[in-house]
Amino acid sequence: MGYEEWLTKTEGFSFPRCLGAIDGKHITILAPAHTGSEYFNYKGSFSIVLLALVDSDYCFLFADIGTQGRISDQGVLNQSNLWKKICDGTLNLPTSCPLPGSNTNMPYVFLGGAFALSTHIMKPFPGHHLLGTPERMFNQQLSRSRVVVENTFGILSGRAYDA
Repeated sequence: MGYEEWLTKTEGFSFPRCLGAIDGKHITILAPAHTGSEYFNYKGSFSIVLLALVDSDYCFLFADIGTQGRISDQGVLNQSNLWKKICDGTLNLPTSCPLPGSNTNMPYVFLGGAFALSTHIMKPFPGHHLLGTPERMFNQQLSRSRVVVENTFGILSGRAYDA
């Protein structure tokens, strides 16, 4: 995807500089033969993980499937081609620039919940915050934009049952 195409992705999100939302989804499977607990997840079943980056139109921009269910979402991301491209700068992401009314350069980001904070991965403030606090308002805004990835998984699951 080119620089200009990435910029169009921000239009559908209410969170500033958001290019997409990222999350992992466990897909339940039968235990593969001779794998022991390799695919056994924290939910008490065997699974593989679907890592997805989606845009505001519920379209997949990136998908990685097949990592063992015992691996955390962060571990799945760390092993993915998406993370390699983020780290080596080959995704052609727009360059950082100031938000309106600011002189501080801000990067373009992907929104995630269970991932480590990094230059291009934004996550909510941890813990509970009182109504009206900047942290709570930030988390609500991030959550409103990030829910698109959960909805995309829901749409995908619904299609699987229709087939």
